[in-house]
Amino acid sequence: MTPVSVEIRNVALSFGATRVLRDITLSVAPGEFFALLGPSGSGKSTLLRLIAGFNRNQSGQVLVAGRDVSAVPPWQRDVGMVFQSYALWPHMTVAENVAFGLEERRLPSEEIRRKVAAVLELVELTGLEKRRPGQLSGGQQQRVAIARTLAIEPQVLLLDEPLSNLDAKLRVQTRHELKKLQKRLGITTIFVTHDQEEAMTTCDRIAVMDQGVIQQVGTPMELFDHPVNRFVARFLGSVNLFPGRVRLESGGARFASAALGGEFLLPRELVTRDGDIDLAFRPHAVRLVDGAGATPAGTLALGGEVEASEFLGEFMRYEIRVGQVMVTADAPHLRGSAPLAVGTPVRMTVAREELRFVAS
Repeated sequence: MTPVSVEIRNVALSFGATRVLRDITLSVAPGEFFALLGPSGSGKSTLLRLIAGFNRNQSGQVLVAGRDVSAVPPWQRDVGMVFQSYALWPHMTVAENVAFGLEERRLPSEEIRRKVAAVLELVELTGLEKRRPGQLSGGQQQRVAIARTLAIEPQVLLLDEPLSNLDAKLRVQTRHELKKLQKRLGITTIFVTHDQEEAMTTCDRIAVMDQGVIQQVGTPMELFDHPVNRFVARFLGSVNLFPGRVRLESGGARFASAALGGEFLLPRELVTRDGDIDLAFRPHAVRLVDGAGATPAGTLALGGEVEASEFLGEFMRYEIRVGQVMVTADAPHLRGSAPLAVGTPVRMTVAREELRFVAS
């Protein structure tokens, strides 16, 4: 199959007086594995269903392979969707479930058998044709649902929270299989999830959504390292965020924070304007240092006191009181090392390249 693009142009959708999608513009490249990521109620599943044709946009356009499908019914869009519940027929065998869409299209029996066999081999379910969904594991049921969708050879594959019904260990295994399958097929795939780890480990690019608005689009690393606002910074991983006010000077950017209890001269390239803004840095970027030696230029240096600690296996997570706030710091755990006791005074530094100013 030839990969196609998906474009969303200035799309809005409301249910009554409730605005669910607000001026959404988005472009998914041919063959891309793309994620819609956000909390419950952010509009991500509504947008996915709109691409499938189950929801209808009240303004804007939805284009698949350059064709506006906004007014095209779902069965004519050449788009396949795998639902969160898998929606398998419990009384049908695996082969019968996979063949369902092909039979609806009234294809010849021999062609149906050939397509079913080919797609079951693709998802590694050959030999399970006669089993029913209740006789399969959760991961196998998901692969049946994907096989049923792929059998009709859609141009675009849509996945709505496809891993949410699996236990933690199986989710990791299945997302690896899903990524491998998508790369083998090269089919344009849009994946909805609220789990940032799933999105970051599986997809090429991610659109982070909140309250019906796309907050930021980028690769997993771009979003993690360069969040544009407080919401994105918090939604992708743990982060320290401190409100303050920045003033640009010839020697740098002077950041005043009542929460941190002082002023800090930071690199000028971190910010382009004066005003209220949040300082952000990740817990793993914090270094616990000994003594009171010189701090490299542009480095954030803080002093505080350990208030709590949490053992997370690979690292210790410390909550350190600095002024009026808590700083979260992750320190690698080495076998036999003892955690810092509550009340221990500590000095922390954060390198200039790990600091970010983000919009509130």
